[in-house]
Amino acid sequence: MHKFFTKTILLLSAICFSGLTFAQDGDIDDFIQTEEAISDANKLIQGYIDPFTAGFGAGLNSGWYNTAKAHKSLGFDIGFTAGLAYIPDEDQFYRPNDLGLTYFSLNSGQDAPTIFGPDQEPSYDFDPTPNNPNSGDEETISGPPGLGLKDEIGFNATPIIIPQLGIGVYKNTDLKIRWLPEISLGDDSNLKLFGIGVMHDIKQHIPGLKLAPFDWSVMVGYTSVTTTTDLEDDFSADNRLLFDTKAWTFQTMISKKFSVLTLYGALGYNTAKTDLKLEGLYDVGTADPEDAIDNPIDLGFNSNSMRFTAGLRLKFAIFTLHGDYTIQKYNVLSVGMGFAVR
Repeated sequence: MHKFFTKTILLLSAICFSGLTFAQDGDIDDFIQTEEAISDANKLIQGYIDPFTAGFGAGLNSGWYNTAKAHKSLGFDIGFTAGLAYIPDEDQFYRPNDLGLTYFSLNSGQDAPTIFGPDQEPSYDFDPTPNNPNSGDEETISGPPGLGLKDEIGFNATPIIIPQLGIGVYKNTDLKIRWLPEISLGDDSNLKLFGIGVMHDIKQHIPGLKLAPFDWSVMVGYTSVTTTTDLEDDFSADNRLLFDTKAWTFQTMISKKFSVLTLYGALGYNTAKTDLKLEGLYDVGTADPEDAIDNPIDLGFNSNSMRFTAGLRLKFAIFTLHGDYTIQKYNVLSVGMGFAVR
């Protein structure tokens, strides 16, 4: 069976243009032992990569703004934001034996590393016939280790980079667009990114605040990232790995300009949903297509969090530099540059 999980991490690191090496010696495919044990495999894989999907969603919901002041009509800004969504230390491990497993049990302690855990392989007992304890079919399986990033670079984080265009459209309202055409990442992998947001100045609607020396807006933003990797298999020509994240953010922000410096802050709420699917027919130690497993992985991840952001922007003529930090369950540090007119 294919090393689909390692390919996923390599693919997503390419999306983020990261210098981190997301290769590993272990193989999460070993969880997929029999068709009957697919439910266990899905639970174990979900626990292993859940911190990555949550961090990735938090990163997508960042970088929408660097001021609360909307453009005049036909004014615009264009640029990009790069960020790191930090993974809490408690997400370095999860407890497989608390997942209600039937065929697997962790025998190397209570905790197994998540993808952001230490580079240590956990050990599992696998029993294909749990209702017949005397069958003698039990075996020991090594699970995937963590990436060990904290030991190597001192922290765990999911990187992200997003291009964005903002346009002033009507009555202090900005339309924000994130878009990349479908691009090939090599090795039969493709990426699509699309996002749309609306920011509106609400100060203008509140009597007595119109002339106040600060800007105040609200916004909503949606970002979708989809990656697919075509996989070869003896039993099917249509196998593929799908990774799809949809992220929403709702925020109110305030900013104050001092010459070339703008200070801004925001309060809001994030939500993100990620689907990870391995589609097609896959062999698990069989030469008979009738015994192949159909669509063995079908996972859904959900995360949500309140958020508070503080940042600053420097603007020299039309050139801008900005940076901010968001406090939430998965804190995000963002920096970016761009050009802004009107």
